[in-house]
Amino acid sequence: MKSQWGDGGSVDVDDTRLEEMTPEPLLTRDYETRPALVYERLRQRHGPVAPVDLLGVPAWLVLGYQESLQVLQDDDGWPKGLENWRARSEGRVPADWPLGPSLEVNHVLIQGGPGYPPLRAAWDVALKPFQDPGHPQARRLKKAVTDYADELISLMGQGGSTGLADLSAQFSRPLPLMVASRLLGFPGSQGDDALMDMWRVLDAGPDAEPALERLLATLAELAAVKLDEPGDDFPSYLIAAHPGLSLDELARELFMLLGMTSDHVGILISNTVVEVISGEGGVRASLSAGMVRETMNRVVMRKPPLVNFVPRFAARDTALGNHTIRAGDPVWVSSAAAHADPLFAGNVCPSTTVSTRAHLSWGAGPRQCPARELASTVASVGVGRLFERFSHLDLALPVDQLPWRSSPFMRGLRSLPVRYELAPVPERRLAYDPATQSAETELPDPSARQRSSLWRYLTGLIRTGR
Repeated sequence: MKSQWGDGGSVDVDDTRLEEMTPEPLLTRDYETRPALVYERLRQRHGPVAPVDLLGVPAWLVLGYQESLQVLQDDDGWPKGLENWRARSEGRVPADWPLGPSLEVNHVLIQGGPGYPPLRAAWDVALKPFQDPGHPQARRLKKAVTDYADELISLMGQGGSTGLADLSAQFSRPLPLMVASRLLGFPGSQGDDALMDMWRVLDAGPDAEPALERLLATLAELAAVKLDEPGDDFPSYLIAAHPGLSLDELARELFMLLGMTSDHVGILISNTVVEVISGEGGVRASLSAGMVRETMNRVVMRKPPLVNFVPRFAARDTALGNHTIRAGDPVWVSSAAAHADPLFAGNVCPSTTVSTRAHLSWGAGPRQCPARELASTVASVGVGRLFERFSHLDLALPVDQLPWRSSPFMRGLRSLPVRYELAPVPERRLAYDPATQSAETELPDPSARQRSSLWRYLTGLIRTGR
């Protein structure tokens, strides 16, 4: 034990090595149901940085806001890249570690080293047409998001103008997947099977591994098509910006866009809906004033979808919080815990018209989420259409009984059961439902006349009655 001087005076720094500790498991039943209490218990015991057990592997969890910024903003001192993980290079990470497969897919979110800067630059170039509001592609995408949202709402409405629905399964999760399919340039509905496989991977069930294999193979095939016939889509733009990527590398990048964007956006939509209809005054007021993005900003302060970022690693022995982090130790920054840090939360005024943008939901520093504007646009359009098309939405369960799913990275609802009442306005046609198409209807692609597994799945979820 040694002392150093911090902002509040002398701080005792524990020099005990991570591998010599007996950290408590993080992913427990308490964490799934009440993560805030787990974070606070760790904070009380260890300070702003705590040793935790992640399914049998020890790691440091950063709970403090300032400590989180210190890590996120210093890419040299706290690099990404599994090659920096000392325990892994020494063979001390089990080969069957459950989190291994998700971290071994070496895409832009995980990658470190000299390959990262050109890859990130290519991502920024490839995403710009979809994120720049003045670009035609961004305007077309926003229109498509509106159309997809209306399709899903109209499909729910086939159960009647009033009824029951699971907004998570029937809207929040499929909407960003449909948008991602458009971004990837899947022709017609040919990407539906890939979207269903993405769901299986995200749910981490018994069929997740074969679903991942199928999905990566499908994405590699798509990348090969884009190499031969570029289009106005993300894969084509990424290939043009980084022509040296192999098909396997391209598939991993497309997987990252499909997986992270869709899950993050879907959770953000559901969390926003819950916050609005459960009656929190500031959130409801900002939505009523037409400030959908302000509503979402308040939500990500309280319930960020991405609760823990992928690991970074200490480049050298470094004091962080009350501990010495040894070179090569894994460090997981928790945005959810950082937002609850009294040193941060105590300075956030809940009654202001515009809430703080100092939250960490999109990360911070040079590796801040490259798709944050895209994700925000999809979520804001989706939430806006929900509250425009439904004159009434009410939770079908008490808010404290909603079922949550937690993972080492994300936290979202397993389902969002609601009672709804559609507003009395003309419904938009379902662009992909052949029953609503006449022979004269001109479709952008003949394959759009038939939906595959995704649309059949959604049709099977339609319920009637209150």
